[in-house]
Amino acid sequence: MHFADFAAGSIAGTFGVAVGYPLDTIKVRIQTQKQFNGIWQCFVKTLSKEGVNGFFKGMSLPVTTVSMTSSVVFGTYRNCRQCFGQFRGGSGTPNTKLEIFLSGLVGGIATVTVMSPGDIVKVRLQCQTESIRARKGANLPRPKYHGPVHCLMTIVREEGVLGLYKGALPLILRDGPSYATYFLTYSTLCEWFTPAGRKRPEWTGVMLAGGVAGVTGWTVGTPMDVIKARLQMDGARESRRYQGLVHCITETLRVEGSGVFFKSLGINCLRAFPVNMVVFATYELLVGFIKTQPDALESPSLDFH
Repeated sequence: MHFADFAAGSIAGTFGVAVGYPLDTIKVRIQTQKQFNGIWQCFVKTLSKEGVNGFFKGMSLPVTTVSMTSSVVFGTYRNCRQCFGQFRGGSGTPNTKLEIFLSGLVGGIATVTVMSPGDIVKVRLQCQTESIRARKGANLPRPKYHGPVHCLMTIVREEGVLGLYKGALPLILRDGPSYATYFLTYSTLCEWFTPAGRKRPEWTGVMLAGGVAGVTGWTVGTPMDVIKARLQMDGARESRRYQGLVHCITETLRVEGSGVFFKSLGINCLRAFPVNMVVFATYELLVGFIKTQPDALESPSLDFH
């Protein structure tokens, strides 16, 4: 059991949230609210109405949940790879590309039980455009949720515990294939970037591979991410519009066309590159320290084949 990967993944995920959260807020608003029709327009409108704090609504809970989620996905991924290797011939047996893909798939699916409650709270708070400052004005709408904990308790009170898992199925359908592509891309690029005669790439190779892996992962995951966000917001402010996953997909396609499924792809990629550069650089550095490898400071502890 590789416990170092759980610990390193947890810390790396926390750094990733800090880097990418403002762009994530813009992404969610573009996906779920028709008043926002572009990245710049959403940025300007959010800043003018809610200030800088508007970009960080609901961040405290995701920092905790993404830390756990990242721990689960990296730890599960690494241990699945180890199991595949042992099954085929021993712990030193190199993994095939299919094994890496399947390990990422299992890791992505495993995150849902941890991620779903925090994710729905994040989405609800990010889509709450009423500013707390509006309370000072007369006849201005008040925010429904007063913070992550209040949002969590309100969802449980109004929708039951299962309300915290609204959007869990599209989350599985997003994160399974997305993480499978993510880790396969990272593994392949690290191979390409490894100089002849060495076992590992330089730090620049690690960061570039991480950034590109994030972009490819979100390219695969963006259509289902749109559906997930809409199901999570459904019924939060008005009567329910969607009857389930399939109805949400068909209704969205009928009303807005196929282009809506990639409406936030640009900002997802813009956010994914720097976030995953930081995530993988942090992860590899920490794994090196935790495992106390003699060359941990010089190169990351990669072992892709």
